[in-house]
Amino acid sequence: MPRYLLMIYEEEARWARLSPEAADKIMEDHDAFKTANSRHLRGGNPLMPTATATTVRKDPDGGLVVTDGPFAETKEALGGYYLVEVSDLDEALAIAEQVPAPFGFVEVRPVRELA
Repeated sequence: MPRYLLMIYEEEARWARLSPEAADKIMEDHDAFKTANSRHLRGGNPLMPTATATTVRKDPDGGLVVTDGPFAETKEALGGYYLVEVSDLDEALAIAEQVPAPFGFVEVRPVRELA
């Protein structure tokens, strides 16, 4: 059965301004999402803020360049994900519509299965 990654991109600054009560409510919404979709979920986690990221790239000479922070400066950053196993893209999209992402969007991408 196909698997899809539901990637949650949101504005981190909006999270930083939330009251504890509002943040708790969103987390409760995620718990409800996980309960409602448990038969399809194969994993998922929130990510630490982009300030904790480290980027590794190759330089033109083949060496490695390691820098603190994300690869690109963007308004929305990858904040978490869910891995779902469903029959097709339409089912993945129906589940993605339910993901609580009040400050951004959800990208749905098929997982390429390697032999």
